[in-house]
Amino acid sequence: MQILPIASGKGGVGKSLIAANLAIALGQAGKRTVLVDLDLGGSNLHLMLGIRSPAGGIGPFLAATKTKFQDALVATEYPNVSFVPGDAEIPGLANLSGGQKRKLMNRIAKIDADFVILDLGAGTSYNTVDFFLLGSRGIVVTTPIPTAIVNAYLFLKNAVFRVMHNTFPAKSPGAEYLKELRKDGASLRQLSIPALLDKVRERDRDSHSAYHRRIRYFAPRIILNMLEDPKDAEKVGRLRSSCSRYLDIDPEHLGVVYRDDLQDVALESRIPLIRYKPGSVLAQAIYRISEKLLQQRDDDTEPLLYQGAGDSFAEAEAEAEADFNAKLEYVAELLHSGTLTTGDLIETIKNQQLEIGQLRKQNMLYKSKLVRAMNQGFKP
Repeated sequence: MQILPIASGKGGVGKSLIAANLAIALGQAGKRTVLVDLDLGGSNLHLMLGIRSPAGGIGPFLAATKTKFQDALVATEYPNVSFVPGDAEIPGLANLSGGQKRKLMNRIAKIDADFVILDLGAGTSYNTVDFFLLGSRGIVVTTPIPTAIVNAYLFLKNAVFRVMHNTFPAKSPGAEYLKELRKDGASLRQLSIPALLDKVRERDRDSHSAYHRRIRYFAPRIILNMLEDPKDAEKVGRLRSSCSRYLDIDPEHLGVVYRDDLQDVALESRIPLIRYKPGSVLAQAIYRISEKLLQQRDDDTEPLLYQGAGDSFAEAEAEAEADFNAKLEYVAELLHSGTLTTGDLIETIKNQQLEIGQLRKQNMLYKSKLVRAMNQGFKP
């Protein structure tokens, strides 16, 4: 059984959309898949699956000692896919106690399935990061927007620190050093992981060695969502560069997904896009990602055998170019078939021009701020 935690540094990047459609794609491939809604403060994944009001879920399981986890599983209309709803209506469920978290983690690890997909809440809370670390190769979803990429980096940084915290024995010299650093947030933010580990090695060689033995199995993967242009795929390269330089990890690029207006129509209809329009560019991107996951399954016991992270970034850029061409062909097909009217096309172009205009204004604003800052900095 492979656990696939799916996280994001910020909300609104399409994490739940990826999780739901990916679960269905794996189910269609004949893999028993369980989708778990762990966005406990705002559970709404059931709506994407067309389930209006699920009975049971994680809330009753945690609240009632006699409720079995098996009772929380909900059958879906999709082949080989089961669902565990969250429960946003139970007060305080987003703030699990340590005991509740361990209880839930232990039960998730015992699920009888080929894949268990965890749709995590956005952000970097301890609970979210700990659930992400249930799988050594979790997925972080981001978009080309600079703030989203920065938040994806901060999420991975928190995950690395969490691995370190869980590895260093309590009251060891390494743990005490981390405790000192937390008191000075500025120093902790500026210190890279390699530099921090050099300091740890001077104080605590055992903790240093234990961390390196453990972190080598941490191989996170990235999905870049909501692309508009093939060049957007290059932006995530900065994330990889920062992770390599400051966190000493090299994430893999799992794939790119273009923005598709059909996803809003599918969501309103409560039909996953992979079923609503399986031939769409977005659905095909999901299928491509699921194929990569299926190919990598046999590599779980040999962490060093999967495709190199550097190769995956080059492949993602090629996929972005191919998907962009496919998207243009798809729009042309809709136009000629009559599904998309000339008016729809004009409206789409107008919206894109409006977005481009807003981006240009933002760019000019940033440039003017940068010029002012430089001028102030160079004053005698």
